[in-house]
Amino acid sequence: MALVPILLAALMPAALANPQHPGLPRGQKHEGRHEIDQLEEAWRNAVLEGNAVAMEALLADDYMGISARGMLQTKEQTLARLRSGRAHYTSLELSDRKVRFYGTTALVTSLAEAAGSNAEGEEISGSYRYTRVYVRNARGKWKIVSFEASRIREPREHK
Repeated sequence: MALVPILLAALMPAALANPQHPGLPRGQKHEGRHEIDQLEEAWRNAVLEGNAVAMEALLADDYMGISARGMLQTKEQTLARLRSGRAHYTSLELSDRKVRFYGTTALVTSLAEAAGSNAEGEEISGSYRYTRVYVRNARGKWKIVSFEASRIREPREHK
């Protein structure tokens, strides 16, 4: 009998962390998903348009991104690259989006089909998988705190 409360206490954090049971009522989860979808579209538009003002509103002050080449970028570095206009996307199509909620955190995974060139003038067209992490701040606004992209390479592709 004494074991039951101990087992419940031990299993409760794991049950609450399960994305199938994120602790949000269904209506709030649906509303949160709608907000994240809108923010993902705002991010896409900011990248395509080179809009640093829009991007600044999306990123948390402590944002950290990891490019497909493994480069770390702070918020200021990301905004400086966008302002420079050296990186240019001609298209950016997003699909296969999955959004999971963990309290005040939203984890987004998606597939991106990109065409364009990076700040070094190199072609970056191709398929990428990415993960973006949003956190709802004290004012109730979702902010991007982390981003990581990985290039999807065909089996026959080399470095």
